[in-house]
Amino acid sequence: MTRPLLIIFLTIFVNLVGFGIIIPLLPFYAETFGASPIVIGLLFAVFSLCQLAAAPALGDLSDRYGRRPILVFSLAGTVVSFVMLALAHSIVMLFAARIVDGLSGGNISTARAYVADITAPKDRAKAYGLIGAAFGLGFILGPALSGILAKISYTAPIWAAVAITLVATVMAWLWLPETVHRAHAGTGNPFRFLPELWRRPLVRRILLIDFVYWFSFAIFQTTFALFAARRFGFDVPKTGYFFAAFGILGAIVQGGLIRPLVHRVGDKPTFLLGLGFGAAGCVAVAAAHTVTMFALALVPLALGIGFGHPTVSSLVSLVARGDEQGRVQGAASAVESLGRTIGPVWGNASLQQINEAAPYLSAAAFLLLTLAMTAGARVGARDDAAAA
Repeated sequence: MTRPLLIIFLTIFVNLVGFGIIIPLLPFYAETFGASPIVIGLLFAVFSLCQLAAAPALGDLSDRYGRRPILVFSLAGTVVSFVMLALAHSIVMLFAARIVDGLSGGNISTARAYVADITAPKDRAKAYGLIGAAFGLGFILGPALSGILAKISYTAPIWAAVAITLVATVMAWLWLPETVHRAHAGTGNPFRFLPELWRRPLVRRILLIDFVYWFSFAIFQTTFALFAARRFGFDVPKTGYFFAAFGILGAIVQGGLIRPLVHRVGDKPTFLLGLGFGAAGCVAVAAAHTVTMFALALVPLALGIGFGHPTVSSLVSLVARGDEQGRVQGAASAVESLGRTIGPVWGNASLQQINEAAPYLSAAAFLLLTLAMTAGARVGARDDAAAA
């Protein structure tokens, strides 16, 4: 692993520890303010909606002025949002904290563009697998810390997230080398380029695939805590420990299995395999009525995420020229944010209005739709417009 890749890995890992602390806690924390499942879904959605507005601009700014300052800005915004979350005394304050985090939330798309800057196209899936491992490891330690600290109070894990994300900000500021030179970076209003990107058939197809994929997994991720609480009586510690176990599976897959599999069969087949595992896992979760069956059902779901996340990111990167990686990754982050905006509302509304199994069955259906879209697409190589 090269030094820049190691530093971006550590930065994202530390950041995801803070994020992993919040995910299992937020539904229970919001319920103390009287939030319903739909309101909880909106709390997740407003973050992604703000990312939808901000990500293309942040991506283009990272092309123009460099990855490092945008990444530091994004991490600092997350620190501020976590402080607001810890000091909240109403649902309105919770929404304000999520809005601040969303508007500054360009850290993941910027990290992806950074990886594209420092790796050859044939090595990107492997590099994204390492970033995926940082996600997995972050979701091991973060939820575990959340479960432990929630025994003290609901705000104790949030303050821990503040401290941890502040460490990630300092790491990026002090040690992350820049990869973009202003003279060679893209320029212009990022929203002006979105129609141009959309007119390129392969880019449009992959962005649609990207949208449905992240919409599906947003349903799973944002209903997990309420599903487990309703069906199995889980509290914050148990939810955090299950999230941590899920993170262990993800780290094993993305850190160890993804590279030899992509090398043997390629990005597209690996992504299709991930979609199949993900759909099977969602159906198994919906059918689980014991904690043991629930735990077993998370195995194919973890395989789906482990195979899917890095390969879909790699496919997005392959349709962009070197000087537009930030812009295309910003557009991809925008459509992903749209998926993560609609997914939590869909999932939590179906959980509240139908039953706790409904979100997972619908997620499985959408993953199968993504599989059909991908199977018929010529993905994995640049289209003519991008290669020109």
